[in-house]
Amino acid sequence: MGNSAFGTIIEIGNILVSEDVVFECFSCDYAACKGQCCISGDAGAPLKEEELECLERGYDAYAPLMRPQGRAAVEAMGFFEVDRDGDLVTPVVPVTHECAYAHFEADGSCLCAIERCFFAGKCNWRKPISCRLYPIRVTPLTGGGLALNLHRWDICRDAYAKGKEEGTRVYQFLREPLTEAFGEEFYAALEAAAAMLLRPDSGI
Repeated sequence: MGNSAFGTIIEIGNILVSEDVVFECFSCDYAACKGQCCISGDAGAPLKEEELECLERGYDAYAPLMRPQGRAAVEAMGFFEVDRDGDLVTPVVPVTHECAYAHFEADGSCLCAIERCFFAGKCNWRKPISCRLYPIRVTPLTGGGLALNLHRWDICRDAYAKGKEEGTRVYQFLREPLTEAFGEEFYAALEAAAAMLLRPDSGI
């Protein structure tokens, strides 16, 4: 661990983790937001190159759960697109900007069509890891390595409030996807670092 102008940085192998991942509380409050993260914004969810095949392979399973506008976006742009920063992202519906893979319930709440199929046993890929890791955003570092930072979005204010009520830290809420993305050893090291930082006598 080290201190910088940006606060305490936790270094685990070639991964740098912002202190906010440990200190901030977060617990998704779907009842309050109704899936706004799939609807708001001007670009789709970040994708890893190895996820592109997964998107295409399971498409026939989850396409029926997508809106016609979402299917039209995929037909027009493909299973992914490249945003203005040159990053791979899921396609979005023109004008409304919701993710093409969004599924809407009768009450207007939004879910991921891919994830719904996964839990129904109709496909073997859950959804992009960037979605599962939210509110953490992963950024490649120059020269190799990754940075894990907390992304703050007003639509998640209820999730931060719920996390505080429950006493659930960001890294705890995201245990499963963090372990899946970076391995059990990484999560164990992060957990140990968090225990040290959160001690009353840590001085941080």
